[in-house]
Amino acid sequence: QVQLVESGGGLVQPGGSLRLSCAASGSIDIINNMGWYRQAPGKERELVAIMSRTESTVYGDSAKDRFTIYRDNDKRTVYLQMDNLNVADTAVYYCHVNGVTSKGVFYPMPYWGKGTLVTVSS
Repeated sequence: QVQLVESGGGLVQPGGSLRLSCAASGSIDIINNMGWYRQAPGKERELVAIMSRTESTVYGDSAKDRFTIYRDNDKRTVYLQMDNLNVADTAVYYCHVNGVTSKGVFYPMPYWGKGTLVTVSS
């Protein structure tokens, strides 16, 4: 099993910054992809950013030029640096991993964290 624990959410004013962290734990050998999705009230969950183990990265349209994803493979942690936040970024942010190898067995299914709330408001 893989457990994901997010941290770093909170209240921030428009134009401000936050950094989210997500630490993975469990019997993990390798995590292929680590990233973030978000879900705003009344909307579908959407991709924010995802990074492969080789640091190939995909950003959602809302994150381009403002958010930066990076990961520390030794710590099994993925980060999301969010700058120039605006009200539209208010959402629950979910950590997401997939392509986990555990005890030599490959598990393609995704794992999700419980989410951390980011509120952008003046």
